[in-house]
Amino acid sequence: MTPEQHNIQVGQEESSKMCHRVPRIFRRNPSSNEDCYNPLVVSIGPYHHNDDPNHELAEMQSLKNEMVEQFANKSRKTREFLYRNVAELANSARKCYDEDSTKDLDDNAFTEMMLLDGCFILQFIFCFLRDPQNLKLSNRVLAYFVKRDLFLLENQLPYEVLTSLMSLGFGNAEGKKLMKDFMDEVRGLPRDKSRDKENGKGLDCRFWSRRPAPKMNNQPRQIPQTGEIPQPGEIPQPVHLLDFFHKRFMGERGQGNLSLRGDGQWPSYRSVMELKSVGIHFMPSKTDMYTDLRYKSTMRGGTVTLPRIVIDDGTKSLLLNLMAHEACPGSAEGFWVTSYVCFLDSLIDHSEDVKELRKKGILSNVLGSDQEVADLFNEISSFMVFDPNTYGNVKSSIEEHCKNVIKKWVAEWLHDHFSSPWTFLAFVGAIVALVLTFIQTYETLYPGNQ
Repeated sequence: MTPEQHNIQVGQEESSKMCHRVPRIFRRNPSSNEDCYNPLVVSIGPYHHNDDPNHELAEMQSLKNEMVEQFANKSRKTREFLYRNVAELANSARKCYDEDSTKDLDDNAFTEMMLLDGCFILQFIFCFLRDPQNLKLSNRVLAYFVKRDLFLLENQLPYEVLTSLMSLGFGNAEGKKLMKDFMDEVRGLPRDKSRDKENGKGLDCRFWSRRPAPKMNNQPRQIPQTGEIPQPGEIPQPVHLLDFFHKRFMGERGQGNLSLRGDGQWPSYRSVMELKSVGIHFMPSKTDMYTDLRYKSTMRGGTVTLPRIVIDDGTKSLLLNLMAHEACPGSAEGFWVTSYVCFLDSLIDHSEDVKELRKKGILSNVLGSDQEVADLFNEISSFMVFDPNTYGNVKSSIEEHCKNVIKKWVAEWLHDHFSSPWTFLAFVGAIVALVLTFIQTYETLYPGNQ
């Protein structure tokens, strides 16, 4: 085998893995980002698996058995039946991970791990959304740490395992709805489309609100067809939970507004307040998809529409793992989240930029001060490589606007005289004074004229 053939084979094998490790370049980044890739309370899959009872994740590991029993009781299946179901997928699931991570696990141990982790994920999501009183956790904070850990790149389970178990516990339709609702909960955006401009208001706090529980399915097993072509509006088959989130908020492909390339100009990045001073304003997008970022020329200058975002304690970890997922070979379609984060970083330099985005209803800050949010984006985007062509049409339109002298002059004039009631009154007062002065001068020069 030639070196070229070997490299191709290695690349194909790497691309075929669905549950990747975080790329080394991400962990080499000398910052506080390192902890964002490691689980805090629960391990999923083999990368952070440890059966040591004294391990820091041991408490949640012992809880998994209780969650399996809960899931089995609700689905009216025995644990042995669930085990046999997962065992059918064990060989293909093992191939999704690095070989070194599973070499110490025989078939029985690996299948047991898949069963525990799969039932834990599904039962946790079910209780988190529909039946919080049955969450077997010591306090509420642990639930949010678990939710955070389920979206780590190295803490994933092949989605075919989850789909197989879901078909036993819920109907396929209800299982998909449960997953979509969980993704929306993790995103944290308001359920309705009202654009609440006050910080923190209108957020979707669904955790402790009771909802009707879906009926557990007792029908014969429906084997998931991973090769099915999704219907219009459906999410393509994900490879794991983090990929489900990524696909959930990517939107439709091929829309005219998603043109990637600009006009070849090298954009000069400006902050929100700088752009506002030259007549570019901001609005939340209608879809909240990461692909839905647009620019529209207006009479006052221009308007950029951005997907909304909620900044809380879990945002940094979620975004970093989505960006790591996009960097893995064959994992995600495009660098949309990475480009979105880098675009926001270019807009946010200081706390005033965060405040302006909050006022426009684009950003909701439940993390702390506005300066903390600005610092967060500076930390996230460090050493990140993004596709310069993504949002290229928006960047080139902004650049063209900023280079247009007339638009800049009009924007500065409007900003100076109409940005507040006081500047407007001062402008009107100056006009009135000018008119009165003209009348007085005219009467002085022509005293006989009426």
